[in-house]
Amino acid sequence: MKDTQIEAMLQAMLFARGESVPVKRLSEVLEISETKTYSLLEAMKKKYDSDSSFGIRLVQLEDSYQLSTKREYYECVRNLTERKRKASLTNAGLEVLSIVAYNQPITRSSIEFIRGVNSDGPLNNLISAGLIEEVGRLDAPGRPILFGTGEEFLRCFNLSSISELPDVELEYNFEDLNKELVEAQQVEFEEAKDDEIDFEIQTDDIKETAVESENKEPEDEKADGGEE
Repeated sequence: MKDTQIEAMLQAMLFARGESVPVKRLSEVLEISETKTYSLLEAMKKKYDSDSSFGIRLVQLEDSYQLSTKREYYECVRNLTERKRKASLTNAGLEVLSIVAYNQPITRSSIEFIRGVNSDGPLNNLISAGLIEEVGRLDAPGRPILFGTGEEFLRCFNLSSISELPDVELEYNFEDLNKELVEAQQVEFEEAKDDEIDFEIQTDDIKETAVESENKEPEDEKADGGEE
């Protein structure tokens, strides 16, 4: 099969799919190697970018590719689809998104440790927007959820990979921080559990004392009984 035919098939599949498709999946459908598939996709990407007669472009998102419109035609496409403009991120949302982007995978506790405040609201909004998603579980007591950025994050910031983010100096080793926070929470839980046990023991003591008091005959009644 000629490369031009394979490129046409790739274009058709990506257009029909309407979202990103992993290179592995494309190669399986076409029954060609991943290396060959990747090479053809990169050739298509360069062709679309360099030829102004194309209104589309091929976007790489980690190990996947997606067809998209070129930026210069955004307005006409928006007018056609009449889609409502998405609400902009709040400062809190941007802060949480930055923390996750540079420290992923990261737990909710670690995010809140860095910010110093509860982050449920902005984190849930980012998840709803598809910018952040669950990427696994930490191998620690309770197995807390680990969060990372999704494909929508790459699209919004015009990135092909997380590795393209500007370098920053991180203050913490977040793999260690995630585990330390989980262990700290586990200690607090165990202490709270011990307090609960102590409380139950004290309650039982009170109940036993109350029962003994009820069963005990008053001294006056004993005295009266003796006189009879």
